[in-house]
Amino acid sequence: MPRVVHFEIYTENPEVVRPFYEDVFGWKFQKFGGPLDYWLITTGDDKQPGINGGLAQPREGQSPGTLNTIGVSSLDQSVKKIEQAGGRICVPRMAIPEVGWLAYAEDPAGNVFGIIEPDTNAK
Repeated sequence: MPRVVHFEIYTENPEVVRPFYEDVFGWKFQKFGGPLDYWLITTGDDKQPGINGGLAQPREGQSPGTLNTIGVSSLDQSVKKIEQAGGRICVPRMAIPEVGWLAYAEDPAGNVFGIIEPDTNAK
């Protein structure tokens, strides 16, 4: 069964938000080497229940907030199921190099979420 595997916090001012989560929850932030300003968030030991996430500025047209990403075995099959069930793909399939294939979708109520198919060969 697909589960939430990653979350992202979007904020106009990551330099203010990052210390908040470090101080309140003890989360660790590491700058991700890529074309966007993005920080990976480690929320705890991998042996404990929970997920890790990311921190970034909102993309054009995106509001600040939190977004969950669901791990799937097939991105293409999940896209078809989403559209058949009344959802829509708002950001099409893209490669996250050495991580996997990612797309963003909306459910029928307009809630946005990510879907990711792990693939270390993604480029």
